[in-house]
Amino acid sequence: MNIQRWVGRRENSWKALDALLQKAERQGIKALNATEIRQLASLYRSVSADLARARTQQVGDRLIRHLQNLASRGYAQVYQGSRRQEWRAVRQFILWGFPSVVQRSQGYIALATGLFVVAGLIAAWLAWRDPTFLALVVPQRIIEQVRDRGELWMGSIIGIEPFASSTIMINNIRVSFAALAGGITAGLFTTYIMLLNGVLIGTVGVLVGQNNLAWPFWAFVFPHGSLELPAIFLAGGAGFLLARALLFPGRYRRLDAFKLYGVEAAQLLFGIVPLLVIAGVIEGFFSPNPNVPDFVKYLVGTGLFIALILYLRRCPPNRTEVI
Repeated sequence: MNIQRWVGRRENSWKALDALLQKAERQGIKALNATEIRQLASLYRSVSADLARARTQQVGDRLIRHLQNLASRGYAQVYQGSRRQEWRAVRQFILWGFPSVVQRSQGYIALATGLFVVAGLIAAWLAWRDPTFLALVVPQRIIEQVRDRGELWMGSIIGIEPFASSTIMINNIRVSFAALAGGITAGLFTTYIMLLNGVLIGTVGVLVGQNNLAWPFWAFVFPHGSLELPAIFLAGGAGFLLARALLFPGRYRRLDAFKLYGVEAAQLLFGIVPLLVIAGVIEGFFSPNPNVPDFVKYLVGTGLFIALILYLRRCPPNRTEVI
């Protein structure tokens, strides 16, 4: 290889990269327009190739150090800039993206919520009228603890808060993934999960109500339930989005419908997981804490629920209504 000819041919590219890097280092990557950013990425790849070639030839240590310097500076701008873009995208999703996808999916979420509520009301009515139905749903040890000893069972969390909190998170996330995946069964398994959870909460509500423990029970449920239950409803809505793609693809091919609604469902799940993590921490450390008065738990739960609703109703700055 003719070193001088190669250097002469490549030198202008190195100078162009150096100029772009100086601008980015001095003013920040945002100072570059779209064309300059693409040029920076292209020149970085080419100088990396030049460095690899220079190391195999007798080009001199000075030139190799110069190319190494350009390559390392280019790497810092290209990949650190990408990471900044990724974090910016995460921030935008948290601020606006998740509320937007919830608003677009509100019909499916309403269906999941309705199934849960109807199942809970029917189960509560049956359990109130027929104790044998209650015994079919609630474990006998819990019935005996509530009915015979007048105690709630959540006290077992005290003393093992970290373990309980992590276990609760994992279980709730598992249920949410199952509700989403249930969409590929044409929504049948998603429907089952919504109905089952409604039956459980309705039946347990009757049990504690009949034994004068409703106030402390719901005080326990309110703080974490204000986030946990809506998250489960959102997961159910995600499952029904997939069921929609399978059953009613509309003008799309079924595969294209799965891609379209699958993205929406995945975005719902991305937003659900942080909610369940927060709810798990609250359920493990705050909800069962006997030192926190019950009315404070009710206030915290109500405040969290209102804050969640206000957050989910947010619209991007350039929008005034949900499309």
